[in-house]
Amino acid sequence: MYYDNETVIYLNGQWQLAKDTTSGLYQQSFHYGNGVFEGIRAYNTEQGTKILRAKAHYERLLYSAKTMHMDVKYSVGDLIDLTYQLLKKNKLQDAYIRPLVYTDEKLGLQAESKCNLFLCAWDWSQYFAAGELNMKVSPYCRPDPRSCHVDAKVSGHYVNSILAMKDAHQDGFDDALLLDQKGFVAEASGANFFFQKDGELFTPPRGNILPGITRSIVMELAAANDIRVHEKHFTPEEVGVADGAFLTGTAVEIQAIGSINKQSFRLPWGDTFGAMLQQQFNDYVRMRKVEFKKTKAA
Repeated sequence: MYYDNETVIYLNGQWQLAKDTTSGLYQQSFHYGNGVFEGIRAYNTEQGTKILRAKAHYERLLYSAKTMHMDVKYSVGDLIDLTYQLLKKNKLQDAYIRPLVYTDEKLGLQAESKCNLFLCAWDWSQYFAAGELNMKVSPYCRPDPRSCHVDAKVSGHYVNSILAMKDAHQDGFDDALLLDQKGFVAEASGANFFFQKDGELFTPPRGNILPGITRSIVMELAAANDIRVHEKHFTPEEVGVADGAFLTGTAVEIQAIGSINKQSFRLPWGDTFGAMLQQQFNDYVRMRKVEFKKTKAA
């Protein structure tokens, strides 16, 4: 799925075949989850292959590395240039891109500043199967922001997401909706959350979430449509009386939610802001003209 005999990757200054690439086993990244990464998408447009918000993604990668005391020797510009080379070498236009920064071989719990850069890409057109998600409020909560940098994209943080997703699948759901330590909605296993009510959108504030780059694009699109977006705390019970809901993220893009805890929303997906924003997002990322609708409630 991720590579074949011809796939080229980048590792520490060298272009090489993925099938021939090796790495050491005595790293904090493997043993303790001390690594940072990004998920980035490239799209085929009339102007050629374009990486969506490349600067923002690589700024976040370097920020994440800094929180883990990793000394990355690449600039944002370097990383963007390498990524376009990666796409060209693999003849990819629509692609999912995975940069990973992982430690040198050194065990123990002292922060390791020496690190490695790995870049790969593959065709990953859709994260979830087509249709509306059936979600479950998870028994697992998001990591406490006093315990780690929850706004950094750190490999070890995603153990929490794996557990929440597995629990949801075991109960017959597609994904999990995680709460924070106070019982407010935070995010899904790997995406941000929005819901619609009374002509407005609501999304959890920073603090217990990874503030996503697709999330920020959706908020920009909403503003262009005169849709007010509230960043505030809310409970699952408040979501239960919503008109609609959706997820946002690089992997999921904009994903419809059909129900939470088997409770459906008031409006069909096609009548929600989410469906409109989904179409506008698809046009935006492919650099087509976006038709905005002034939908501000009276």
